[in-house]
Amino acid sequence: MKKTVVEFKNVTKIYKLFKSDKLRLLSVFYKGVKYTEKRAVDDISFTIKQGESVALIGRNGAGKSTILKMITDVTFPTTGDILVEGRVSALLELTAGFDLEMSGRENIYLKGQIMGLKDKEIRRLEPEIIAFAELGDYIDQPVRTYSSGMRAKLGFATSVCIEPEIFIVDEVLSVGDAVFRDKCLKKVNEIIDKDNVTLLFVTHSISDASQFCKRGIVIKDGKMVCDCDMKEAAKYYKEHMAE
Repeated sequence: MKKTVVEFKNVTKIYKLFKSDKLRLLSVFYKGVKYTEKRAVDDISFTIKQGESVALIGRNGAGKSTILKMITDVTFPTTGDILVEGRVSALLELTAGFDLEMSGRENIYLKGQIMGLKDKEIRRLEPEIIAFAELGDYIDQPVRTYSSGMRAKLGFATSVCIEPEIFIVDEVLSVGDAVFRDKCLKKVNEIIDKDNVTLLFVTHSISDASQFCKRGIVIKDGKMVCDCDMKEAAKYYKEHMAE
């Protein structure tokens, strides 16, 4: 019996929406500032086992990204409990966490430490990351001198080469030129082919979800409306939610 690596128990996330940034700031000091509430995730419960490949499917604004942010500790639930067991690598904002004044090589260590790796582990992975990023001599130059594409390549290389246990992909496989994109797709497939790696793939594309995943969770307006095998989830989405 494989262990549980991600579990949501009656998780709700409510955002406070203010009419202006000024009112948002005032709300820190005064309780009477008016706001509206947005229930981005509404009483969701699910369990994901080690080695599963699961697609989170839904239209833009359905709550998929909020679920990812809670799994990766970017934000936290208003109510409910979340369990995450294992090293998480997320292909979300690829350049998040970079220090622009540090070199690419130094940022590999910085991002690796943020992900929970020890320096010994990062040193072992460093050559693979540098080779994958294809930055040449620029690897020792400040990241502020990089183009946006070069930063994305470094972020992608760092995220996919750290040997994740929980791998989160959020439709960001369009990095660099066509040759590099093919290389990225091949690397993602290598990672998810490993039995012990859990994949959480977030998309509104049924064809992409069907390519990578065996199970689908359909999200609508913050609620989970379907949790079943990928074929049934795709059928449900097409019949009830496709435009």
